[in-house]
Amino acid sequence: MQKFARRLATLVALSLLAAVVHAEDINDLPWQIGPTKVQVGSHASLDVPAGYAFLGPDGTRRLDKIMHNPSGDEDSYTLAPQTMDWVAYFDYEDTGYVKDDEKLDDDDLLKSVKEGTEESNVERRKNGWDTLTLTGWKTKPQYDSTFKSLTWSFVARNDKSQTDVVNYNARILGRSGVMSAVVVADPNDLDAAIGQFKGAIQGFAFNPGQAYTDFRSGDRVAEYGLGALIVGGAAAVAAKKGFFAVILSALAAGWKLVLVGLAAVGTFFKRLFNRNKA
Repeated sequence: MQKFARRLATLVALSLLAAVVHAEDINDLPWQIGPTKVQVGSHASLDVPAGYAFLGPDGTRRLDKIMHNPSGDEDSYTLAPQTMDWVAYFDYEDTGYVKDDEKLDDDDLLKSVKEGTEESNVERRKNGWDTLTLTGWKTKPQYDSTFKSLTWSFVARNDKSQTDVVNYNARILGRSGVMSAVVVADPNDLDAAIGQFKGAIQGFAFNPGQAYTDFRSGDRVAEYGLGALIVGGAAAVAAKKGFFAVILSALAAGWKLVLVGLAAVGTFFKRLFNRNKA
């Protein structure tokens, strides 16, 4: 169940000192420098443009460890620009075909995620991590029926530093499942980060036969719709069946811990690009 909870990932502000301490380690990760073509799971690919770098599952797990992130057994992937102003995380969930005919209730969804965040703070306190308070939507859920993508963003507050952190979420629907993307950035730079992210994933595509429009009668269909993608997938199904404690437990591992002060890593990260050019 924790696998679905981590889809609620967002930033937690860490000190500038922490950024400098870990910058060298981040630079040593097995980044694949654009332009290059990479696989994002077994169902999709991405043309990484120049000025960007990509990490596969092993590199992303190492990044999680460096950043004190909760990490699971599932494969996740990382995309970042040379400036390190933001970072995007991808993972694919073999949910089956998710129907997109559900009407979204913004207030109900926000309430569910707030409750899950409060429960996740129990786990954070056990690990000595900063707790979070979800303050509301930055951007309410929007579904693009043409590109079959669902997007939204939350604003949360680090209770210790009293700084706001934001994540931008995208779910791209495919024939057999959903590609999750989470962009983490400073709240003041979020709009620019989203624009850059959208440009950087122009080369994203599901493999032949795996696009949403490739659905055929008899394909496996997910038990849930668009709203559940926001509050935790299978955890939302459990809630519908009356296991409210289950959904709170599943959400307890949510909210990925990543540096907000990513610019502090920029100098080290640029060396990686310069070395690659050389």
